[in-house]
Amino acid sequence: MPFRQWIKSANFAIEGILHAAKTQKHLRYHFYSAAIVLLLSYVLGVSKTEFLVVSLAVIAVLLAEMFNTAIEAIVDIISPEQSEKARVIKDIAAGAVLITASGAAVIGYIVLFPYIRDSFQKGLYITKHSKEEISLIAFILVLILVVITKSYFGKGHPLRGGMPSGHSALAFSVWVAVTCTTESFIASLLCFVLAAIIAQSRVATKVHSPWEVILGGLIGASMTFLLFKLFSY
Repeated sequence: MPFRQWIKSANFAIEGILHAAKTQKHLRYHFYSAAIVLLLSYVLGVSKTEFLVVSLAVIAVLLAEMFNTAIEAIVDIISPEQSEKARVIKDIAAGAVLITASGAAVIGYIVLFPYIRDSFQKGLYITKHSKEEISLIAFILVLILVVITKSYFGKGHPLRGGMPSGHSALAFSVWVAVTCTTESFIASLLCFVLAAIIAQSRVATKVHSPWEVILGGLIGASMTFLLFKLFSY
C-alpha cells in the first residue's frame, strides 16, 4: 500500500474514533478514565506486567464501546423505525460493553488496590521512572488529550484541521522528551526546529489556524514537561 494511501486510511480510522468520541458521551468518559488509570498506575509504580494487564483492560473497554457505537449505527440504518429485534440487538451490544467494563474494573481493583492501600498506610510516594518510559506515557497521554479536546470542540478532522493541532502537539511533545532525555542543547535545538517546521507547515497549507497550532504545541510541551518533572529521577 502506497504511503499516501496508508495516511489516508489512517485518517479515516482516526476520524471514526473522533466521531465516536464526539457523539458518544460514554466513550468520552472511557477516555477520561483511561488517562486517569494510566497516570495513576505510573504514580503508584505498578510493575511492567501489571501495567500491561491494566493497559489491555483499558483498550478492551474502549474497543467494546466503539463496537457498540458501530452496531447501533448499523441497526439504525437497517431498522430506522422502532423494532423489538433492533432493541434486543442494541441491548446485547450494550451488555457486552457492561461486561467488558465490569471485568476491567475488577482487574483494576486487583492490580491497583494493594498499591493504593500501601499509599494510605505509608504515605503517597510518586514512583520514579526511566526517561524512556516517561516519553512513552507522555506520547500516549498527549494523544488522548488531543482526541478529547477535538471531540469537545467538534470541528475538523484528526489529521487535517480542528482545535488543537495533533501534529503540533505530538511534535512539541517529542521535542520536550528529547530535551529531557538527552540533555543535549544540539539535539534539543534540532528537535525544536523540526517541531516548529511541522507546526508552520500546518498553517502554511491552511490545515490549521495559528491558534490551533499554538494550542497544540502548548498541550504537547506542557503535558510532557509536567510528566518529566513528576516522574524523572
